Amino acid sequence: MTQQQTSSYNPDYEYQHIEVKPVTGRIGAEVSGIHLSGNLAPDIIHEFNHALLKYKVVFVRGQQDITDLEQEAFARLLGNPLNHPSVPLKDGTAHTLSIDSRGGCADSWHTDITFLPNYPKATILRNVVAPSKGGDTVWANTTAAYQDLSPELQKLAEQLRAVHSNNYDYVKPKGQYNEEGRTLFRTAVEIETEHPLVRVHPETGEKTLVLGHFFKRFSGYSPTQSRRLFELFQEKITQWENVVRWRWAVGDVAIWDNRATQHRAINDYGDELRVATRVTIEGDIPVDVNGQPSTVLKNVINQDISNLRSEEGRIYEKAS
Repeated sequence: MTQQQTSSYNPDYEYQHIEVKPVTGRIGAEVSGIHLSGNLAPDIIHEFNHALLKYKVVFVRGQQDITDLEQEAFARLLGNPLNHPSVPLKDGTAHTLSIDSRGGCADSWHTDITFLPNYPKATILRNVVAPSKGGDTVWANTTAAYQDLSPELQKLAEQLRAVHSNNYDYVKPKGQYNEEGRTLFRTAVEIETEHPLVRVHPETGEKTLVLGHFFKRFSGYSPTQSRRLFELFQEKITQWENVVRWRWAVGDVAIWDNRATQHRAINDYGDELRVATRVTIEGDIPVDVNGQPSTVLKNVINQDISNLRSEEGRIYEKAS
């Protein structure tokens, strides 16, 4: 246990209220014996959060009858929902995004919204429409990736700080309404944050790597040097031993620790429809191994999106 690790986290805790079955040896577990709602008892939420910390991503099947608002109510049991600064909400909700293949497909490795200083601690994704083939999502364990580095590379990583930005076109064209959403993502706000490459997890004390496709450059390094360093560490994160792959069924819910994972959707389902709903939970500002926090370099709001809504891949004005 590191000095920063909280004494309340015990990786060997035995569950009393939920059933937890690991999916791989390094990442992912299926949780059963639970129906997601805003009425779950504190003991159940405690165990659920423990499984999330230990296995990094957890999967719950058979939740097709819960509504968007019930998904939000469950999310509030894990923390304060965090709305995306440049992606409009689904109509009739307070914190839910509609992830719809008619608006494009985010098919590159990333950690959610790392251009924010307090990027999400967790993400909750509920499958609504699953294609008949393909459309899986994969997650990678960024804690195990750090642990796999040589001592020399760990020392280098702990000295590096990286700039993350929303100026990245991460949604690949797939659907009819893609272009408007892609432009809005890059232009509604302009945010750059400098994070440590290695952050100390606030609940487990583990060291974990912060990279993904919102990365722009390493501070103090040229673009070419930054790209080479990025590829060195990113390759370690996404090696097969660190990855779990999930085949979606309607009603499946995945919840992941966004501070200790990367993920990507696999764009292999042709013209079929893929729809999910997403709620993210506010995180804290990362600190490095010396206790130095992330810093905001740029935060410009160009457009108020509060009156916009997004559904079925298109963006429209909210009805008054």
